[in-house]
Amino acid sequence: MPASSGCEKDDDVADIEDMISKETSSEDIRHKPRKLVTARAKKLGSQVREQVQGDSHIPGTQKIYVKTWGCSHNNSDSEYMAGQLASYGYQIVDNKESADLWLLNSCTVKNPAEDHFRNEITKARELDKKMVVAGCVPQGQPRAAFLKGLSVIGVQQIDRVTEVVEETLKGNSVRLYGQKKEAGKKTGGAPLSLPKIRKNPLIEIIAINTGCLNQCTYCKTKHARGELGSYRPQEIVARAKQSFEEGVVEIWLTSEDLGAYGRDIGVTLPELLWQLVEVIPEGARMRLGMTNPPYILEHLEEIAKVLSHPRVYAFLHVPVQSASDSVLMDMKREYCQDDFRQVADFLKAKVPGVTIATDLICGFPTETEEDFKETMKLVEDYKFPSLFINQFFPRPGTPAAKMPRIPPPQVKKRTKAVSELFHSYRTYDHKMGEIQDVLVTEISHDKQYYVGHNKFYDQVLVPQDEDFMGKLVRVEIVDTGKHFLKGRLVSKEKITQPSVPPPLKKGQVSGVSNTVQVNEGSDFVKQTLKFLSLACLLLAIVWRLQNIILGAT
Repeated sequence: MPASSGCEKDDDVADIEDMISKETSSEDIRHKPRKLVTARAKKLGSQVREQVQGDSHIPGTQKIYVKTWGCSHNNSDSEYMAGQLASYGYQIVDNKESADLWLLNSCTVKNPAEDHFRNEITKARELDKKMVVAGCVPQGQPRAAFLKGLSVIGVQQIDRVTEVVEETLKGNSVRLYGQKKEAGKKTGGAPLSLPKIRKNPLIEIIAINTGCLNQCTYCKTKHARGELGSYRPQEIVARAKQSFEEGVVEIWLTSEDLGAYGRDIGVTLPELLWQLVEVIPEGARMRLGMTNPPYILEHLEEIAKVLSHPRVYAFLHVPVQSASDSVLMDMKREYCQDDFRQVADFLKAKVPGVTIATDLICGFPTETEEDFKETMKLVEDYKFPSLFINQFFPRPGTPAAKMPRIPPPQVKKRTKAVSELFHSYRTYDHKMGEIQDVLVTEISHDKQYYVGHNKFYDQVLVPQDEDFMGKLVRVEIVDTGKHFLKGRLVSKEKITQPSVPPPLKKGQVSGVSNTVQVNEGSDFVKQTLKFLSLACLLLAIVWRLQNIILGAT
């Protein structure tokens, strides 16, 4: 993983720590006050020699636009960065045109995501916006030409985003990379106790570890996130407890590979999960994230027990990518088709109704027609209710990018075939008429419904009733679709408030107990900051003029 050694050598780019280096001339550094200072008169011509900066450069008063691509881990990072900036005084805005600075958090998993990131950079340059870039793209390829001159915040340096933003607004380019370490070992990253602004005040995303143990030949995320680094269980549990105390009703555990958690610190995933289950309030829920097959095989019994717990969704995301053992070997996935089937079959037997979501890559360079048929057979056998279908994209710097590619028309043909197979079956029709308890936490994309999830994390659409949001609602399933269920309220008496206080307001900073929250745009705080900054500026000007006048006499 590129650390600080991966920093570019551009003249206009430097780490904050390197702005004064051992090569800096002693004449350029004032280590202590000079004993003898002689004021010299300067003739004042028609030109002003000193430009006084306006209040737009006062730290902590500008508007920041935050844009995120990629996984829930990236979204959590953005929430933390927004929270720190807001608690310092910056205003987080949705209107990019009105923002003074854009903070762009990138994803390097697929070409399209990186292309969108590049396009946003181009747009920001056209609008002459200050920029800070973050996420896996600049971390994985710090010398990329399109990043030249931009400020960068590394994936494990998000706790220093305020410094980077402040320097960027001054016109400087700053790059912070590096790893967080404890006793010489990599850790999960920035502290989980940092302030954050949750995109959804009802949902807390907790990254339990970063990086992974594999080095898949097609994946570039490892270049950015690096080796496995796990957070200590007590830090994760503390974050969960704080979230519930702030009105959160649902926590998501996220990472590049949930199953690998703790192998670097001598802790197992089930040990962490049972500690978390103990602090989940009645009516609240926990959702497990993505895990690769190799790392949960030895914990299947305990994982099944956790997924059966009433306060845990019976849902697990287990990417298979291909059902061909030869392709899996070329991908360096470190498991075979039978391993995946063992995970899926065991959980289906022990947790009736469990939802297994998976991913497929169509057109990996060494995939033959026979290999693809094996993948089609796996989909036919399991009829996954949630299936993420991806075309192979050669990611620069990965071994797979050097392999001869399958012709794109053939890749598209396979992608279309598996997509048609996926849409040929319906997995929810048998649930028509069921009575289900769903936890309502979101609004549908078309804004027509509220969205809740049942025990198996199926998406259940319910009417937009303000009494439903953030609560457990008992509904009868009255309609089914390919990706959703529709529910009708059984009774107003069956609406249950989880045992948590009211949630924070949208945009409110988590972890900040002050009665006045700067991120809410408090006029008092902002006016005070401006007044103090202007007062200091005026004093400096008066002092300067006084020296000039005394020197003239």
